[in-house]
Parts: sequence; C-alpha cells; structure tokens
Amino acid sequence: MASYHLSVKTVQRSAGRSAVASAAYRHAERVVCEREGRVHDYRAKSGVEHSFIVAPEDAPAWAHDRQALWNAAEARETRVNSVTAREWELALPHELDGAGRRELAHAFARELVSRYGVAADVAIHAPHREGDQRNWHAHVLTTTRLVTHEGLTDKTRALDVKATGGPEIALMRERWAEMQNRALERVHVAERVDHRSLAVQREEARSLGHEAQADNLDRAPEVKLGPVVSGIERREERAAEREGREYAPLTERGAQVHEARVARDLFAELGRVRDAVREELRRQAEQVRERAQLARSTYSHAREEGAHPVSAGLAALRAVAQKQGIGHEDGRGREAARESVEEGLARLREPGPERAHGTGAGAIEEQLARLREPGHGLGTGRGVGQGEGAQAQASREAPRQPETGHRLEDTREQLRRILEQDSKRSHEDIRKQLNEALGRAKPVAREGQGHGEAHEREGEAHRQGRVRGLGHGWGL
Repeated sequence: MASYHLSVKTVQRSAGRSAVASAAYRHAERVVCEREGRVHDYRAKSGVEHSFIVAPEDAPAWAHDRQALWNAAEARETRVNSVTAREWELALPHELDGAGRRELAHAFARELVSRYGVAADVAIHAPHREGDQRNWHAHVLTTTRLVTHEGLTDKTRALDVKATGGPEIALMRERWAEMQNRALERVHVAERVDHRSLAVQREEARSLGHEAQADNLDRAPEVKLGPVVSGIERREERAAEREGREYAPLTERGAQVHEARVARDLFAELGRVRDAVREELRRQAEQVRERAQLARSTYSHAREEGAHPVSAGLAALRAVAQKQGIGHEDGRGREAARESVEEGLARLREPGPERAHGTGAGAIEEQLARLREPGHGLGTGRGVGQGEGAQAQASREAPRQPETGHRLEDTREQLRRILEQDSKRSHEDIRKQLNEALGRAKPVAREGQGHGEAHEREGEAHRQGRVRGLGHGWGL
C-alpha cells in the first residue's frame, strides 16, 4: 500500500549542526568543512541508491559540486544561530522501480528549484536491511538563499517568515501528493496517497457516504519511532520470531505504533468483509428484480393469449421456478445449499483434537451419503415439497445415529437449519414474486371468451398444480 510522508526540517548552527556534515552523511561521502577545519567521512555508510544536484539554469558551475556548494552556504552565514540549509524528507512509493523513483525525486527537486530559486541536493536511500523493505525515501537538502549567476544571494523569505512559511509548506505537501499519485497512475497502480490529515479525510468520506472508508480512517496517526526505538523494536521482533513467541513491544512508543497498526489492519479487513456483503446483497437484489420482471412479462403474455388469471399466474410461477432452478439438478439454489453443507462438513473432517478417533467423521460421511440418496432435496433436486420431506426424514433418523459428542449434534442442528431456511426461502421468494406479478400486471380481457371454456382451463390448472407438486396456493 502506498504511503505518504513529507517533512521539512532546518539545519541550524544553534543545534550544533552544519550543512557540510549533513550533506556528507546523507550522501555517504567524504566532505571537508572549511569553516570548522573538519573532515566528515561517511563513505563506510551504505544504502545510498542515487544522488544528484539540481540548480537554477544561471547558477555557477561550482553549484553542482557538493563540497563547494555547502561550504559556500556555510561561509555566507555569519550568525551563530543561522539556518544554513533546509531538509525535505520524502517517502517514495515502493511500487516504482529504481528509474521511477529517481524520476519522481528529480521532479520534486526541480519543483523546489523553480519555485524558490534555490539549489537542491538529492540523496535516494534504500530501506534498511533489517527494517521495512518498502521504506524507500529521499533526502532533499536545499540552500536557504537564492542561487544566481552571482552565487548565493538573498534569503528565501517565503519559507522563513511565519506568515508565509506554513502555507508554502502546505502547498508543497499537496504538490508532492499530486506528483506521487501521477507516478502511481503511470505504472497502473490503483493505490493513491493523500496529504491531508486523517480527520479531514474521514469527514469527507462520511459526507460522500463511504462508511467503510471512514471507519478505516477513524484512528490515531502513528507515532514516529526514531532510529533508536526502531532498532530496539526490530531486535525484539527478531528474537520473538526465533523463539516462536508472539512479539510484544518493549517501548511505549513501540506499543502505540503496534496498536495503531493492528487496529488499521482490523478496520481494513472489516471494510473488505463489508464490501463483500454489500456486493452479495446487490447481486441478490438484481436477481429478485430479474425474476419479478420475468413473472410480470410471463403473466402479461399469458393473459394476452387468453389464459385465465390463475393459469397465467401458474405459468409465471413455473417460469420463475425454472429461472431459479427449482426442480432441476443444476438448480442454483439447491446447489448452493449443498455446497454450503459440504463445505461445513469438510471443515469438520479436518484433523483436530476433537476428531482424532474418526468416529464423528464417519457418522458425518454417513449422514451426507443419506442426504444424497434419491428422495432427498440436496442430491436430486425434486422440488420444494420434497426438500421439506428430506428435512423431516433427516430429523426422524437423527436420533438413531450413535452419539459422537456435542460437535456432531451441532452439525446435525446446523444441517437441519440450512435445509429449513433454504426451503422456506424458496417458498417465500416464489410466493412474493407471484404476488407482485399478479398485483402489477394489467389483465387483458379477451373478447368472445366463453364461460365454459374458462371453467375448463381452471380445471386444467388444478390438475397441473397437483401433478407438479406446487400446491393450490392461488391466493399467494
């Protein structure tokens, strides 16, 4: 999952920092500080994937030399509390490859140079070998003065002044989110990042009716661990993995981060389940609409052909039953019920402490075999009425099975409820659909219809209803 991070820090002399030392460390290089007479050598440091300098077009040639640039930045400032550099820390999408990360970091550096007229020194860092392998990031060190053909000139007051510094940083945060999302779109990644706070995103999701997304955003932001705490927690995670025990954070900040991540994963899983349920409900509603439309069209067509209302209603009922698969071996309703039962029984057949002796598994296999025999609703698909007979037969035979503990009894009860609910649902759906069809269709009277002919068709409808086992429910 793509993540957003952009932070801005200053390099201040009053804090004991220097731009030369920061550049040497970020780029893992050897740089001599002329002001202090010190050598900063970090060539033993690993993890720097790529580095480069971006400067204005009219900048002098020395602005592209790291040691010359930052020694000039230090020499230009005279106060003991001067800010000699500004650092922009960026999280790079791990979904991009090396070239994509370099292009994205270079684009952001050009944005800074173009907007503020500064020089930008970029270092792209790979994830720590013992940390999260998605943690690709970049450090962009910029000057605090404009870089022109004359060298370092005026201060970048737009970032220094309190009245404008905050809005400028907010603007660059938004631009970074836009640039990152465009890069993800180019590589066909569906994930997107958002620079706004969780509270703002949550309110927007609720206003748009996206409750699952709002619930996922209803969490506290993660606390930054820092390098020391991160090292402590990483070592504890490795120790827990070696010893085969559950990881428990050792520090307070580690516990806060761990709890936040667990809650985030839980909300994400809950959102996926909710989406699946909504999709299933939508699919079922669509099926009901299709069957109702089929019943209405069948009823109207039969009436146009001169059929009696009862005969037309039964024709609509048969069409809906055929659409639903009732009375056929490939019926979706019975097939789904059978698959649900078999899936539950398969889970019970899995090895476990309660099923070690195999007695319960044998009884379950025997019960499933009986349900597949002719005369039972699961295997033969003989219609709704016979499904109820299978349920009653299973209920009568259940007491004769040997006792195998509470788990087998629970299985029988679960099987009985599944069959009962499936049978009732089939009856209720058909009755409801036919009632809607009879209520909404407009009967078409046929001229010249004799009274005796209507009675003859009514008698024929009675006989068809008894033969098909669908009952006499004209008043459905």
